[in-house]
Amino acid sequence: MLALLAPILVFGIVIFVHELGHFLAAKSVGVYAPRFSIGFGPALWRRRRGETEYILAAFPLGGYVRMASRHDEATAFMEGGSEEKTAKPEEDPDFDPDAMIPFGPKPVPEHRWFESKPLWARLYILVAGVTMNLLLGLVVAIGLAAHFGKPVIPVREIGAVRPINGKPLLAALRVGDTLTRVNGQDVRTWNDAIARIARSTDSVTIETNRAAVTVSLSSAGAPSAEDVAISIDYALPPIMGDLVTGEPGAKAGLMAGDTVLTINGERITAWAQMVVVVARSAGKPVAMQVGRADGRHNVEITPRAQAGVDPVTGERGLVGKLGAYPPDLSTREPVSALEAVAGGFRATWFMGTSIIGTVSDLVTRRVSVDQLGGPIAITRASVQAARSGMENLWYLIALLSVNVAVLNLLPIPILDGGQILINVMESARGTPFTLKTREYILRGGLFFILILFVLVMFNDAKALLLK
Repeated sequence: MLALLAPILVFGIVIFVHELGHFLAAKSVGVYAPRFSIGFGPALWRRRRGETEYILAAFPLGGYVRMASRHDEATAFMEGGSEEKTAKPEEDPDFDPDAMIPFGPKPVPEHRWFESKPLWARLYILVAGVTMNLLLGLVVAIGLAAHFGKPVIPVREIGAVRPINGKPLLAALRVGDTLTRVNGQDVRTWNDAIARIARSTDSVTIETNRAAVTVSLSSAGAPSAEDVAISIDYALPPIMGDLVTGEPGAKAGLMAGDTVLTINGERITAWAQMVVVVARSAGKPVAMQVGRADGRHNVEITPRAQAGVDPVTGERGLVGKLGAYPPDLSTREPVSALEAVAGGFRATWFMGTSIIGTVSDLVTRRVSVDQLGGPIAITRASVQAARSGMENLWYLIALLSVNVAVLNLLPIPILDGGQILINVMESARGTPFTLKTREYILRGGLFFILILFVLVMFNDAKALLLK
């Protein structure tokens, strides 16, 4: 039951909110919207209320709001058919003699067409969907922060120190040092230290029980405060947290809670040490010994090679991955309403910039398209999140909603970003594209999306077969 309900909840909420944005915006500026559909294909349920028919369709991988348009034929192949051709005949029991097409005989007035509205109104309708998705992500993130509190890392011991933009600017710090002060202020948790580093302007000074180091942030070629913050990690024991199904760790038989004792005979005492060994063994089998409640076990694993950053040198290249997460050492602290709002904004910003970074890495080929997942991957993630608790499930909904918002702004004709571009171009040239040209543009966008869909479905199928 969970395998069915979790994906429906995740997909359904994200799609509904997106299409609701378009629908409410269209209605607010007087555009006739005869159909609001969640999903594509045959209708499983439909009901007309007022001048709109609401539909739940068989394939819940998207949705649409049908709007009156002079380009009805150009978009008909995507949105349930032409309104003229799907108009109800008089003998149909649902025929309404006082309604407009497709529910009755009355033509749609030109002032109710999408194209009849000024450019600002059309853009308002087109951006309303992504705006609602961003708001959903923000509201969920704020709600999670308010209900569950903020995660706090109650340790100050340094577990890893990395180069900053390839330079050993923090070489004075050592693994095992304990952070004591940042910019002259005492720190009691790892969160305190990172927050104070992030707020630094001209320079940042980090003090430990053994040494101190100052990094300039204002000189030419200097790193940012964020660069400094992500160059150090807190100490973690070499204990397996969650393992990703289908990845090398899970396939080799590793289990959550396993303590890594040795790799290739080398004694492992920290998570960061294990990460270095695994990263430098991309595509090469390693002999790992782990401890469990029932004793020691020997496991042979071949880390998957993928594009990434060497954890020691900071250089880009192929690194090994097991598909394992570290143990969660965080505790929870309650937050005020203002802190919850601030935390929600930070989380939403992080989600948005992360997907922008991923798209950039795909375009520049720093990340392979083999890493893309589709509906099956999202379904598996939904079920896993639901099993691990409502917090993770709602976080997944927020993450997916923000991703949908960002990706929909890509300038691909079938997406909102492409439609925005088309409308701006038509306004700039002073005349709309011909019906044939617009249809070709939309079909080209649809072809691109179909190719992408086939690719992610192939990746999903491959992941299932390798599971």
